[in-house]
Amino acid sequence: MITFADFQKLSIRMGTIVEAEKVTGADRLLKLIVDLGDEKRQVVAGIAMQYEAQQVIGKQVPVLCNLEPAKIRGVESNGMVLCAAMPEPRLLLPDQQVPNGSKVK
Repeated sequence: MITFADFQKLSIRMGTIVEAEKVTGADRLLKLIVDLGDEKRQVVAGIAMQYEAQQVIGKQVPVLCNLEPAKIRGVESNGMVLCAAMPEPRLLLPDQQVPNGSKVK
């Protein structure tokens, strides 16, 4: 269990995927460039089995922004796109467009 104070430490912001491509040698990974309003970030997401790269461009998604950077299959990831597990990941999409960088509470 985490406390509400722990939850408040998470920086989750809405961003629009502006670029996407498969990660070479990885069936499940897409390298995404996400526009967070004040910056663009590279994020690696394990959604390539459910979505083609071109399919996600223009989608607005929640991104965990204050996650420690990680190298995944040699590609740096600076955040995490939040998904629902169904058992396979599905993007969480707002019912209407919001400004990039909007905080998720």
